[in-house]
Amino acid sequence: MRPVVLITGASSGIGAALAKVFAAHQSEHGHELALVARRQDRLEALAEEIAANGQPRPAVITADLERRDAASIIAAELSSRGLEPAIVVNNAGFGLRGSSTALSRDEQLAMIDLNVRALTELSLMFVDSVARHRGGILNVASLAAFLPGPGMAVYYASKAYVLSFSEALHRELSGRGVRVTTLCPGPVPTEFQARAGLALAPAARVLELPAERVAQIGYDALMSGKRVAIAGIGNRLAVSLMRMVPNALLLRLADQQPRSAGGGK
Repeated sequence: MRPVVLITGASSGIGAALAKVFAAHQSEHGHELALVARRQDRLEALAEEIAANGQPRPAVITADLERRDAASIIAAELSSRGLEPAIVVNNAGFGLRGSSTALSRDEQLAMIDLNVRALTELSLMFVDSVARHRGGILNVASLAAFLPGPGMAVYYASKAYVLSFSEALHRELSGRGVRVTTLCPGPVPTEFQARAGLALAPAARVLELPAERVAQIGYDALMSGKRVAIAGIGNRLAVSLMRMVPNALLLRLADQQPRSAGGGK
């Protein structure tokens, strides 16, 4: 079985940027790529772009990670091509803005399926192959993981889960030579913000980073075995301040401000 870097949500935004970063650094980690998303045309175009830059053309796997059988479909597709993950990058996710009582329950449950269930399943499904290759798992969370989010309650809670789960996994798998890193971006100008219905407050633009920079920070953190990587000096300072503020005050502040801590993906 040939080892690959498996990247979900690779059709746009941070996922596409991560694919380009891993492709550019193949000589360091030694693996080709397998890209997963729903939009095959976007994946094929990205694979062609990577190949045109002189790197091996990534394998393309079309899958909807909101489906309960998505992880099994991905595993079967990889196996049929003689591939197994050495590195798993769980980037796929989405958010919705609005009161949790007003938003569609089905859409919010679909958010949990993608942001929480699929990430958990893919993190655990390939541990044996990742350990065999002494690879790693990069899970993309958000600044939203560090505070409650009235107006995006389920999204913020899902990212808090990603952070907590991934930090615990970092400890559990350290003895098997598996690196587990949580990447926590702040605002990123991607399709994520449009889907979530987010309008970035002018004051929050100082925290904004391009997807390419966030992807490089995530890659470097995983390669160095960091437990958590908060992207950007301003975002690291924001998290330090959040940790000193009581949750009751954070709730009021978050409810009074535009929802700008979504961590665009």
